[in-house]
Amino acid sequence: MDVIDLRVDAEDFTANPYPHYARLREAGPLHRIKTRDFDMVWLIVGHEEARRTLADPRLGKDWRTSGMWEATTNPINANMLEMDPPHHTRLRKLVAREFTARRVEALRPEVQRITDELLDAMTADGRAAADLVDVLAFPLPMTVICELLGVPDLDRAAFRVWSNQIVAPTGSGSEQTAVQEMGKYLAELVEEKRDSPGEDLMSALIRARDEEGDRLAPDELIGMAFLLLIAGHETTVNLISNGMRALLSHPAQLAALRADPGLLDGAVEEMLRYDGPVENATLRFAREPVEIGGTVIPAGEPVLVALASGDRDATRFPDADRFDITRDTQGHLAFGHGLHFCLGAPLARMEGRIAVRTLLERCPDLEFDPDGGPPEWLPGMLMRGVRRLPVRW
Repeated sequence: MDVIDLRVDAEDFTANPYPHYARLREAGPLHRIKTRDFDMVWLIVGHEEARRTLADPRLGKDWRTSGMWEATTNPINANMLEMDPPHHTRLRKLVAREFTARRVEALRPEVQRITDELLDAMTADGRAAADLVDVLAFPLPMTVICELLGVPDLDRAAFRVWSNQIVAPTGSGSEQTAVQEMGKYLAELVEEKRDSPGEDLMSALIRARDEEGDRLAPDELIGMAFLLLIAGHETTVNLISNGMRALLSHPAQLAALRADPGLLDGAVEEMLRYDGPVENATLRFAREPVEIGGTVIPAGEPVLVALASGDRDATRFPDADRFDITRDTQGHLAFGHGLHFCLGAPLARMEGRIAVRTLLERCPDLEFDPDGGPPEWLPGMLMRGVRRLPVRW
């Protein structure tokens, strides 16, 4: 199988990867590709194949055991997204009790309060234009996860820079520098929280024990803090900004939602399917030869699962390139599938629904700002989104 070089039309691919994924799906569900980060990686583009791959235990997540890179000692890598069973099972069990539906639902008034305050500031003093990422999509989930974890004094300006470089690095070495700086910061944060515990999630994780008395080790606490802070806000930033871009780009759908707020839940699910926040799942490795779509992936080779491509697969979602807030989106892959299905999906959905509903209520004539300039797309193939979303009302 030939290796397809996706660097050839890199800027076009980043701006709109969907036609590229469509051509790949037409040729088959599995391809060998070359990207900025990999000389060769397998890419799964079909929906059914993606769903099966995400749930296949023969494809591991712990890259430290893959032999591809030298193992790191940075504690932020001791997180469950980069673990396989039984380590993943143990970590998820210890944290899952803090993300129950009841605990998430209890956050609803606080999420609404934060949203209202952000929109108060956005519209204060007669303002009629803003960057929606800067005034709402970023600060809402960041404030929520910081308050949930009990770190309201987090240096958010520094954290935003580190987070952006980790999920969408802009230069050689920028990701590793951000990882090192964030690891040091979080180590100090965990120690401060250990010395002055409260009723927040981080304190609960420090205290947490299972029935056998197991608890999170110091490195695991740092890794968990990293994962919750990154995953707890980056995906929701892009859920809100991508979702509003989709709505504003489809006036008929926006009008339908305004006319019937009861369509909101379905609208958010369609936002996730149509242009979700995560373009490709984090890297997997074949533990043994794995057959997918009639092709065998040799043991030890890296695999990417294109969530964005699977969610535009017309064999699963008819007329998949059409944005339709009334469609049946069941089975979309925006939050993954299998063991690593996003633990924070209920919280992200709640934040997205509250943000979109409140924004449309407060700014009924919201539209793109024609003077806002061209979009600045997040680089790389992990996150899907824009750095800025200029709007006016």
